Order: sequence, then C-alpha cells, then structure tokens
Amino acid sequence: MSITLIHPAPDSGWAGQRLDGIIKQALPGREVRTVNRAAELSGLENQRLILALPLGETGVNLEYMRMLARLRSEPDLLRGCAAGLIVDGAGELYTKSAAAEAALAMNLAGCALVGRPLVEGTGSLANFAVQAKNLNTSLIGAYRAAARELAEQVETFSFPRKEKPEILVLHASSHHTSNTMDLWSRVRKELEGRCAIREIGLRNGTLSDCSGCPYTMCLHFGEQGGCFYGGVMQDEVYPAVRTADALVLLCPNYNDALSANLTAFINRLTALFRQTRFYDKGVFAIVVSGYSGGDMVARQTIAAMNMNKSFYLPPNFALIETANTPGQALALPGIPERLEGFAQNILNTLCT
Repeated sequence: MSITLIHPAPDSGWAGQRLDGIIKQALPGREVRTVNRAAELSGLENQRLILALPLGETGVNLEYMRMLARLRSEPDLLRGCAAGLIVDGAGELYTKSAAAEAALAMNLAGCALVGRPLVEGTGSLANFAVQAKNLNTSLIGAYRAAARELAEQVETFSFPRKEKPEILVLHASSHHTSNTMDLWSRVRKELEGRCAIREIGLRNGTLSDCSGCPYTMCLHFGEQGGCFYGGVMQDEVYPAVRTADALVLLCPNYNDALSANLTAFINRLTALFRQTRFYDKGVFAIVVSGYSGGDMVARQTIAAMNMNKSFYLPPNFALIETANTPGQALALPGIPERLEGFAQNILNTLCT
C-alpha cells in the first residue's frame, strides 16, 4: 500500500536535515507521494498519511501553518484517511504541543489516527533514552526504529468492527444539571440495540488519583490486573476497559482542562497499560464548554488517550459544543443533526 507523506517545507534548510534522514530510513521500498506545500493538499481522500513536521528552534513552520489553515477550513479534506505523525524539533519544547494541534485538525478533517501515532524527536533525543536501552541501540537508532514501526502501523491499520461492539462510557457529571450528560443521553438512544453500552460514574470521591508508585511496583500490580490503590478502578473500570471495543469520555470543560476525575482515570490507567496495549480500542469524546476552549480539552484527550495510552482515534472523534446554563446544549441550533451524525460515526466505526 502506498503512503502519502505530508512534509511541510522547513523555514530553513538545516531545520529539516535530521528529519529527512529519518524519513528515508522509515519508508524504503514504498510508493510514496510527497506533499510539501499547502496548495498541494488535494486528492487525499482514503489515503494512508504520515505528517512529517520539521519545527526548527522556534517550534514554528510557516508552510505547516498554511496547511493547518486548510485543514481547519475544509472538513472533508482528509475523509477516509488514516495517519501517523513524525515531529522533529531543534529544542526540547513544542514537539508534542504541535503534534496535538495537528492531530486535532487532521481528525476534524476526517482522518483517523492509529494508536500511539506520534514519533517525536526533541533536540537532544533524550525522549528516546528508554527505547534505545531496550533496543540496545543509540538514540538516533531508536528514533529510526520508531519511525519504521509507525510507517508499518499506518500501512496496516483497519477498524476492528464487530456485530455488536461494547462501549464503555465514563463520566463524572450530574445527570440533572449536566449539558454533557444531556447530549450523551440523546446519542445513547441512537446506539442502543446496535451496541452493548456500560456507563461508569467517577464522582464523589470514588476515584483516587495515581500516587506515582515506583515503576516496578506499578508493573507488578499491572501484571496481576490491578493497582496498589484498588478501588473502583481495579474493581469496575479495568475489567470494563479490557472488554470494551471503544470508550466514550464525557468531558465538560473545567478551567480549560479535563475534569479531575477523568484525569485521575487516565493516570490510573497506567497500571493496566503496563501489561496490555489498546491499539484495537477506539476513543470518542463529548466536550462541552461553558464559554470557550473545547479544542483545548479535545487536544488533551488526544494527547492522553491516543498518543500516550495507544487508543486509536476515529475520524471526527469528538462532538465539541458550547453551552452554559442547564438544558442549553439540547437547544443549540442544528444540534439534532450533529448528535445524529456523531452517533452514526460511532456506528460506522465500530459495527460490521
């Protein structure tokens, strides 16, 4: 299968030299179409994509910014695509934030992202220290190996559909006052009968956050299918995550961030992640902001669940709305059509 390489031209030639070498090592023997300019972003539907982004010292690539503008203004530009990202910087900052920004834009343009879709090269490559040790290679050798693995993953990705998929819904909201819960209740009606749905509430002190156990302790308890701190995560959430085909996270925007309980869930998921990966599980989200900032919460969800914990990201993974007073979300202009479209997207992704 061919790969389309979206490779924004760097602002200066030196900024892309290391990334050019990584790309050559990652894509040998493949049929590759290369897109260097925003004006060339066309005819990409149903392609396998790798965004290779050279950032340089400042974390800015002007040609990429032009591409970003097109992605944000053309919602079907990448319809049916699946992608991964390689982001290379000259310093220790900006690679991951730029990747999360690009991932959201690509996703809202119709593109799926494979689990753990990001290979990032910071200036020092210190982020590859553990991988290099495990592979008995150098930092640059670990970088090359990660890029090759990503290319193979993008080539072979497919949605693991089932006749009646299992969906786990996690929330920390009140059913009586939550706009986020109101939206989910309408989406659920569209899914019932086609999917097996389980909801778990993480409220009122039922979930302790991760306390940062030593790696070996976390690994030990993860291998036993649990966590040192037990509780609802070990008794209910871990078993439900294991059997789920997809998660739906209900994400009200609290101070431009995920809620404390959902953040605690993600942190505590590390113990389970130690002994299993989630590449065959999707993640969806309903994000509701009182005023603004829904894109920030969506990017945090991508960074945590897709880039870190390896859940794949279906196209248009998030329904992002703005509503303040109770009940306002269901009265938004055009909301019935958006809810129906979101539910149908879940069915299209998960069901045979």
